[in-house]
Amino acid sequence: MTSKHRRQAAFRRLHEAMVDLTALMNVPQRDEALIAEAGVQLDRALFPLLVGIQRFGPISVGELAERAGRDHTTVSRQVARLAELGLVERRPGAVDKRVKEALITDAGRQVTDALDAARQRIAGPVFEHWSDRDVLELERLMRRFVDDLVSLSAVAKEDT
Repeated sequence: MTSKHRRQAAFRRLHEAMVDLTALMNVPQRDEALIAEAGVQLDRALFPLLVGIQRFGPISVGELAERAGRDHTTVSRQVARLAELGLVERRPGAVDKRVKEALITDAGRQVTDALDAARQRIAGPVFEHWSDRDVLELERLMRRFVDDLVSLSAVAKEDT
């Protein structure tokens, strides 16, 4: 098999793995199990938004909706709920005061910290038999892959 054919086969297997991973991550019971393991009281629909705000905030509702693949109106209502719970704060945007940004509060960070710790406990058995080198290599390659995809997406947006 030529290098070109091996690379094409590897791309197919990589795509299959990403589809499998996406399907696995989108199973609602996984979020419920993580929330239960973290010992937090949080509606499953709000969980990915809170994590997104923690990771990318301050962030506009529009950008958050785009990243979450949800309707802007729905996300706006859910972010308002997170604000009512004291987990996020809404403020005028730094660049455009008409745009509301969401940012995590100390209480919200306590929830995401508990979720991070629970995620690590749940994932622990997966990596139990992996060497430190393998875990670090996976992290390095995943970060590189995502960064390159983001860069490619940014270039595509500039061209349109």
